[in-house]
Amino acid sequence: MKARDEKLQQIIDWAKNNNDIRAALLTSSLVNPLAPVDDFSDIDIDFVFENIDPYQFNNTWLSHFGSPIAMVEEDETFFEGKHAMKMVLYNDNVKVDFKLYKKSAFINDVKEPELPEDWDVGYTILLDKDGITKGIKLPTYQSVLIKKPTEKRYQQLLNDFWWDMTYVAKCLARDELFYAKFMSENMMRTDYLVPLIEWYIASAHQWNITTNKHGRLFKKYVPLDLWKRIERTFSGSNMEENWNALFVYADIAAELGVELAQRLDYTYPAGLEKNVRKYLEAVKAKYDSRISM
Repeated sequence: MKARDEKLQQIIDWAKNNNDIRAALLTSSLVNPLAPVDDFSDIDIDFVFENIDPYQFNNTWLSHFGSPIAMVEEDETFFEGKHAMKMVLYNDNVKVDFKLYKKSAFINDVKEPELPEDWDVGYTILLDKDGITKGIKLPTYQSVLIKKPTEKRYQQLLNDFWWDMTYVAKCLARDELFYAKFMSENMMRTDYLVPLIEWYIASAHQWNITTNKHGRLFKKYVPLDLWKRIERTFSGSNMEENWNALFVYADIAAELGVELAQRLDYTYPAGLEKNVRKYLEAVKAKYDSRISM
């Protein structure tokens, strides 16, 4: 992307000529060989300052790189005094995440026995005026890989999955759309279905794979038939559509749960599934009888 490349060069040139900046790193997807990069990928920059206050509490310097149209700021207190963040969207549609480091905090991170996750996913040293990056460890890219669950973690997730299915069913039966969507999207999808799919994919790739954040690459790695069924868990506001999605959730979790149990030599909670399905069907039958009146 030409605009992004030009902005990155602007940032590098500005940092080279700014005596307040002692070092700068490019991090995240643009320097991670495992990450997908396209025209929407952000620039992630770590700046190291002797004194970050003039840059943390004054935003005029951000206009050196274009006209900001939106921004999110997080000061040092958010990161336990180590650094601040300014995430900026410019009017050329390029987004830049600036991490503002205190020099002392940066040096401490360099000396840590393990790289911070933000660096372990990949970094390139853009400049170092004081030699403070000397000795920084090479990225392993391991922090982004999907980790194999313990049997305790596997059992807990499936137990919670089937437990929270009952809440979705009750919400649908009560015509409580907002709560039903909270449970089906925040809990069922984010907390349970996403990890299950991650484990399913990783277990077929020797636990040496990443699907990026929140399932961004799921479509690339799951069979087409499974992907079509996953799509059916996304429902609108129609109650019958939400009921259908709920039972698709159940079918996918059961299928992946059983497959994972076989691959990991764990025990799938078949009895729990059977009992909860019986409950779901009873609640759905009661709902159907009420709306048919």
